[in-house]
Amino acid sequence: MLARLLPILLLLGSNIFMTFAWYGHLKYRSAPLLLVIVASWAIAFFEYSLMVPANRLGSTVYSVVQLKTIQEVITLVVFAGFSAWYLGQPLKWNHYAAFVLIIGAAFLMFYQGPGAETA
Repeated sequence: MLARLLPILLLLGSNIFMTFAWYGHLKYRSAPLLLVIVASWAIAFFEYSLMVPANRLGSTVYSVVQLKTIQEVITLVVFAGFSAWYLGQPLKWNHYAAFVLIIGAAFLMFYQGPGAETA
């Protein structure tokens, strides 16, 4: 159980850092671009410090495609919360509809069908 949960928790932490590195500066548009780039790279170090172990550990219990799907779903959930909470840009109905479709796609990524062997 821990072997399946730990990579997901590491991916969650990694995506929080990634989202701040990539989009956090949008709240401070007057900051010099060079400063923003350096700050983003500094934050990205922590993202990589969690992402690399998450992928290394996760690849022992998930296929690489499943691992990437998990990461993308986490990215969308983190970004949706970040957009509304930090940037003050709440989601609209069409965003929620798109997320439902993505969750359906993620389900299909893990679905093995009747009689299929489990990984």
